[in-house]
Amino acid sequence: MCHFYIVYSPTLDKYYTGYTCDKLLERLRKHNSNHKGYTGKAKDWKIVYTEVFSSKELAYARERQIKSWKSRKRIESLIKNK
Repeated sequence: MCHFYIVYSPTLDKYYTGYTCDKLLERLRKHNSNHKGYTGKAKDWKIVYTEVFSSKELAYARERQIKSWKSRKRIESLIKNK
């Protein structure tokens, strides 16, 4: 089982989309850890949206679809209407 997810940082007021086939809470812990990379800039990421998929390929395809929107409004609408 794999997940597409969206996390949000109140400090940065930013969303981050991703996918994982690991445990979702473990992936969140990694986002909130001290590392180089986009999510390493803040330590307050929280999961605001998830979808479950049967394969890595499907979860990745969903991530690419959402990222292609390039629209904060559409992402916020998706989260609101979950």
